[in-house]
Amino acid sequence: MTEIILRSNQLKFHKDTFEKTTEDRRQKVLEVAVDAFALNGYNATSINDIAKNAEISIGAMYSYFASKEDLFLTIINNAYFLMEEILNEVRKSSRDIYDCVERMLAASREFSLKYPKLNQLYLDLTTQALAPLSVRLSSKLERITPRMLCDFIEAGIEAGIVSNKIDKRVLAYCIDNIFMVYQFSLSSDYYKERLKIFIGEENVSELEGVEKSIVRFVRAALEEK
Repeated sequence: MTEIILRSNQLKFHKDTFEKTTEDRRQKVLEVAVDAFALNGYNATSINDIAKNAEISIGAMYSYFASKEDLFLTIINNAYFLMEEILNEVRKSSRDIYDCVERMLAASREFSLKYPKLNQLYLDLTTQALAPLSVRLSSKLERITPRMLCDFIEAGIEAGIVSNKIDKRVLAYCIDNIFMVYQFSLSSDYYKERLKIFIGEENVSELEGVEKSIVRFVRAALEEK
């Protein structure tokens, strides 16, 4: 079961009445919603069905959330918070850009295994179909990764382990796209199959080796020739 915690320092999309109900009820509502959104997608999910499966009235549901959109964003915002914690830990513990890349790949894998449905919903939000929802979320998370990568790249240039011939922002963008595709490969059925085609089905269970190969690729691209 995915534990979803309502934190005081995150954006708030639920009503105060949701915080005043019991913790068990909050968890049940959110867990049922996660399951429904992950199984059916945002557009095909009915807030009435979520209320029914959570064993509460639709009136109670609307006393907690103004809309299905607010319920969905409450869940997504929790995923943002969890990912922000991971990013901050990677930033603090990484020795250099290459260690950072390896830790980010491992973190993506671990997050997708621990929170597969949250990972799927977060990636669903990146599609054009749900773009109108994303504008209500803070862009803070999207700024953390570029800043972190640029800082490590700049430090790498100063240390002589990264070439200074390519714009650091372009390098950061390319590396971040590797993270995104890798994350899709761990949650989307299409990208999972695509991963198998490229690396071989026998290697899917040995993703740590794949991550190390990706780091070697990044190192070869970034080092001074």
